[in-house]
Amino acid sequence: MSAPRSATELFSLHGRTALVTGASAGLGARFAAVLAQAGATVFAAARRPDRLKELADSDARIHPVVCDVSRDADRRRLVETARAATGRVDILVNNAASSGETRAEDESPDAFADVLGVNLTAPFHLARLVAEAPTEAPAAQGAPGRSVINVSSILGLVTAAPLGGASYSASKAGLIGLTRELAGQWGPGGTRVNALAPGWFRTEMTADLFGDERSARWVERNTLLRRGGDGHELDGALLFLASDASSYCTGQILTVDGGWTAR
Repeated sequence: MSAPRSATELFSLHGRTALVTGASAGLGARFAAVLAQAGATVFAAARRPDRLKELADSDARIHPVVCDVSRDADRRRLVETARAATGRVDILVNNAASSGETRAEDESPDAFADVLGVNLTAPFHLARLVAEAPTEAPAAQGAPGRSVINVSSILGLVTAAPLGGASYSASKAGLIGLTRELAGQWGPGGTRVNALAPGWFRTEMTADLFGDERSARWVERNTLLRRGGDGHELDGALLFLASDASSYCTGQILTVDGGWTAR
């Protein structure tokens, strides 16, 4: 039985170590900043060292790790770096993603496989490395087990044709299935595995979408709240899944989409 926590303690991440991939820009950079603000020691991973340095300079609790998640050696080094520094990994946010081509007929099988490598294989391997890693440092008082947060998408749930992509949608749907399966396998050991499924948020990846008046109107017309999302509107969902607030939540897909999938 877990002990009840006060409201002020529920979302605190003091004493926890978090890994965030794809942290050099967009949602990943914000995820790293939010976890650090909640008290976590954050290892921010991405391929662009200049962007990572800017992020790390903004908060002493953020540590940059240049990492290409498509590479096995880089994934291992990321987990080992965090463990060597803090003795533990409590939170993994699998955020790094590749978008691929929009039209299926323009995407080769090799390119399709490359997208799945970044969006699905890498999250699986990182989750496994984190779940299997021994913990040398004592857990924060009353802390639940590890939390793995896979950043999927509404495109893993519904089509967004003509704007969607086959490899991207397949990888995000696969990530949802992987989330549920890992939750089932690792739940008895206390590791929680959940997914975030964001809708249309203004990020570096969607700059062209929101920069085009016709596409922006399409998003507004098909979203119940009649607008795209702002990055800060995922803060609460992220903290819920990372913290004690979701200690009895696993195998779930938390959709934050302004009502897109409720149509």
